[in-house]
This record gives sequence, structure tokens and C-alpha cells, in this order.
Amino acid sequence: MLKELKELWAYRELLYVMVQRDMRIRYKNSALGVVWSFLNPLLQVFVMSFVFSTFLHIQVPNYTAYMLSAYLPFMFFQYCVLDSAQSILLQAALIKKIYFPREILPLATVIANFIHLLIGLVIFFGFLLFAYIRDPRVIPFQVTTIYLPVLLVILFMLALGISFIVSALNTFFEDVKYIVQVLLYLLMYMCPIIYFAEQVSNTKLNLDHGFILYKLYNLNPVAALCHGFRKILLAPVDVPVGKEVAGHMPTPWPYIGVAAITSFVILVYGYSLFNRLKWKFVERP
Repeated sequence: MLKELKELWAYRELLYVMVQRDMRIRYKNSALGVVWSFLNPLLQVFVMSFVFSTFLHIQVPNYTAYMLSAYLPFMFFQYCVLDSAQSILLQAALIKKIYFPREILPLATVIANFIHLLIGLVIFFGFLLFAYIRDPRVIPFQVTTIYLPVLLVILFMLALGISFIVSALNTFFEDVKYIVQVLLYLLMYMCPIIYFAEQVSNTKLNLDHGFILYKLYNLNPVAALCHGFRKILLAPVDVPVGKEVAGHMPTPWPYIGVAAITSFVILVYGYSLFNRLKWKFVERP
């Protein structure tokens, strides 16, 4: 693996070019360009926020921001996995003509999406500032935001590890991309995006069984990270659960630690699997 990493470093200029290409292609001939990195999730979150606050009566101040803080990292993870699934197949002709480290292709996809995530976060902070101007009770910046780089590194490792696995397997079994689409759709509802982790913690099933449901729920690294992003970026908020109000929960650092270890293991395994299979990519008809 060290040999593969050294070779990857030697081709870093090609990686830079691939990242540039991916970013240009995504918004080619688009008037708004990278603004879509934030506008697309913002519009989706506004619609969901309107539905849940109006019809389901979720009374949380600045509910849109709380949804967006968890949806941005989830959207990054989703785009990485879906885009990387096709990264090898779309460049099959190039792979058969010249040699370069094949892992550059999914890696470039993940880095390009990571840049879009950073742009989205910058605009997100602008959105919080705008919300503060409209309502001074909404505190725009938290001291805990200093932990943002930690969560970003963990999320990047997880997305890259899964991307290596999906891109390698989908090269030989194209059913993988369809399976992944379904799993990502289900995963969204298994993460605290349109609801709060406090609501999971205060369900009767969880309370009656010693918080086992909440513990299992947070063993999902994506759920733990979405929960973590929301906690460090936004002020604590009391969440309505039925006719009662649940007090806010602290940042789930133990589960984030588990997510960090899980993400690192997945990254090492994914890179190893990719390197074992990449020599067979040219054999694919």
C-alpha cells in the first residue's frame, strides 16, 4: 500500500487536473455555476422545512438551518458515492490507452465534491448571518465550530473509502450502482436530517430498552456525523417530542470517535480492495 501511495503522490499533478475537469464539467454552460452547490440543497431543505413545520407542526426556531446543517454533509457523502460508481466506467477508454494510478479517478471525484461542500458551508454561514440579521435571537456562530475540520476529515475518509469500494465493484457488476441508490435513499431517513436525534432518544421503544435504539442508531457513522455537524454548527435547541419538549443532547463525541475508527478502517479496506481489482479493469469488455 505504501508503494501505491508513493505512486499516487508522483501523479499528483494529474490528480489536480482531474479535479479541475470534474468541477468544470459539473456546471458546464451553467449561468450560476458553483452556486448550485448550495442552491440545490437549499431549495430541497426549504420545501421539506415548509412541509414539516406547517403540516407536522415541528416548532423549532430556524428549523431550515438545523436541517441544512445535517443535509450538507449527507449530500456530500451521497454525491461522492453516486459519482464514483461511474468514475471507472466513464473513463474505460482512457484506462485502456495509457497508464496512470486508477485510484485517481474516484479520488478526484471525492475531492471535487469536497470542494463543493466547503463552498456550501461558506454560503451556509452567510445564511446564518442573514438569519441573525432578521432575528437577533438566532446566534449565527458557535465556539464549537472550531471542531468542524475534525468532522470534515472523518467524513472525507468515510466517503473516500466507500467510493473506492463502490467504484471498483461497479466496474464489474453494474447492479451495484442501483443497489447503492436504494441504500442511500434509505440511509437519508436513518440519519437525523429532517428530524432530531433527541426524537430518537425519547421514543418509548428506546426508553423502555435502556437506550439501545439510540446507541445502535449512532453506530451508523453517517448518522453520528450528521448529528455532530448539527451540534457544533448551531446553538442547542429544545426539541418537541409529542406533547412534551426534550432537552437538547450534547455533541455525541463517543459515537463520532467510533465513526472515526470505522471510517479509517473502511478507507484502508476500500483502498486495498481497489488496488487488488484495478489491474482487471482493462479486461472488462
